[in-house]
Amino acid sequence: MTTDLTGTYGPWGVVAGGSDGVGAAFAHAMAARGMNVVLVARRVPVLEAFADEVRSRHNVEVRTVALDLSTSTALSELVTATSDLDIGLFVYNAGGDDRSADFLDKDLDTHLSLVHRNCTNVLEAAYRFGGPMVERGRGAMVLLTSGAAWAGGAHLAAYGATKAFDLILAEGLWAEWSGSGVDVLGLVLSATDTPSMHRVLGPAGSTRPLADPADVANEALDHLGDGPTWIFGAENPTGGSPLGALSRRDAVVMMSGGKVSAPR
Repeated sequence: MTTDLTGTYGPWGVVAGGSDGVGAAFAHAMAARGMNVVLVARRVPVLEAFADEVRSRHNVEVRTVALDLSTSTALSELVTATSDLDIGLFVYNAGGDDRSADFLDKDLDTHLSLVHRNCTNVLEAAYRFGGPMVERGRGAMVLLTSGAAWAGGAHLAAYGATKAFDLILAEGLWAEWSGSGVDVLGLVLSATDTPSMHRVLGPAGSTRPLADPADVANEALDHLGDGPTWIFGAENPTGGSPLGALSRRDAVVMMSGGKVSAPR
């Protein structure tokens, strides 16, 4: 288990998507362990209010960087804003999709924005922040992904594809950096109690318990060195896909809630 974050990785951590939900939980958990945090999010009032909360509760330094992580310049701006800091941990949490709909019921720009936030900028973050970590010989990256990555599903075509990208990227980087002193963890989440998830669920809510974001963050930080993949809530969190025993078609039908028309 990894608990001494600053001694193992460095004094500062970045949480991309760090103003509410799982990102906020990571910020609290990192700060509670003595790590200064950089919070990155788009909504300035929410971001600044949360930064004040972290400072007052944990007595650490907090820097805010207001960015839209779906833009092409976001990561270069983040590098500039943190160039004076020794970043030891980077958590890429941004990338939820709070509107479940058929692929063609969303406009193309919405899909492209999702891909940029969940794929292009995740890769750029890994390159820009992982490179210095490898050079220093210490650091950690957490790329949040989802059970939607296990197989395609109705209403999840683009989102699931982006999360599969994140999962494979994390596993590949773990393999490449495993001897460098840099830990990489692909954190796979199922339904979690976040504002984004509640927007997806709507007034009906969930028929099953939702994971607690604080439990998610603390468990991930305890197991940063146990990559490449950590499946939160699973009996075997380092195991394979829970759909692995199914054919690809059956897995897609299951991910789609059984609502797949018979092939013509």
